[in-house]
Amino acid sequence: MSRTTTDGIQVSVQSEFRPDRSFPAQSRFLFTYTVRILNGGASGARLLSRHWIITDARGEREEVRGDGVVGQQPHLAPGQSFQYTSFCILRTPLGQMRGTYTMVREDGKTFEAEIAPFALAVPAALN
Repeated sequence: MSRTTTDGIQVSVQSEFRPDRSFPAQSRFLFTYTVRILNGGASGARLLSRHWIITDARGEREEVRGDGVVGQQPHLAPGQSFQYTSFCILRTPLGQMRGTYTMVREDGKTFEAEIAPFALAVPAALN
């Protein structure tokens, strides 16, 4: 699990290997990750866009950019949270994700909320 706070926005991520949707013989390892975003700041904030950096065990890197998350650009009032689950497919049983969310406060201030690195790992691969 990873957790970090930027300008009052706390981002926590938990990943899980999904053997039921993976095909190791074909180098296809599917992981889900659940993100919880909590606004611990004094003013509201909207998530505008995402930027993910995904790295597999071979060092191959993929960057993903897009508007919002899961088709939404959630607005979080102070104390409010938003949670969603998405997925990532790797060619190796180990990898890592990290990134940022572009956020905007009600006063128009834009900032990058950090998403701390978190592991994507097949449990047996860690032994």
